Amino acid sequence: MQGLIGKKVGMTQIFSKETGKVIPITVIHVGNNVVCQVKTAAHDGYSAVQLSYDTCSEKNVTKPVIGHFKKCNAPVARVIKEFKPDNADEQFVSGQAVSLDVFDAIKFVDVVGISKGRGFAGGIKRHNFKRGRETHGCKAHRQRGSLGANTTPGRVVPGLRMEGHYGAAQVTARKLELIAVDKEAGLVMVKGAVPGPNRGVVYIKKNLTK
Repeated sequence: MQGLIGKKVGMTQIFSKETGKVIPITVIHVGNNVVCQVKTAAHDGYSAVQLSYDTCSEKNVTKPVIGHFKKCNAPVARVIKEFKPDNADEQFVSGQAVSLDVFDAIKFVDVVGISKGRGFAGGIKRHNFKRGRETHGCKAHRQRGSLGANTTPGRVVPGLRMEGHYGAAQVTARKLELIAVDKEAGLVMVKGAVPGPNRGVVYIKKNLTK
């Protein structure tokens, strides 16, 4: 299995046993991942394992989702995500619980999440633009400058960085060091920050790059 679904708990810090230095870590709860569907190359055109996370009541999901879980003989859950198997020899059955053994002998992981929504933001906050001066009659303290040339091309060039909606987008934090795994509590601890708010859903994937 290439990864699991989790929920961000929050950030804390631990002390390294080797150096004694403080290590900032993010705690992710990965407790109840259940296989709800197994896709094969012969039937679906590709191989994948569909996992569900965060079991809930049937009233919290739509009827098509309820029918999907009943067909797969798995408990109803809020989150569904597909992951590739490590190899073709891995065998999975619908309703099977997936443990944290997936991350045994893994040093680095990629964490995918939805970043915090900041609403409508200006260029300084959104793109780190430089602000105007506070003195000598400058009135453009936090305003952007020119949008482009007047006659040529006579329009705003597509892709120009401007004010607009900031955040609430998928972000991948790559190659985060896996500090510890608590299999009994279902917790994964990674070094550094993870995108998204506390209690936000994240996807933890193995980083297989060298």
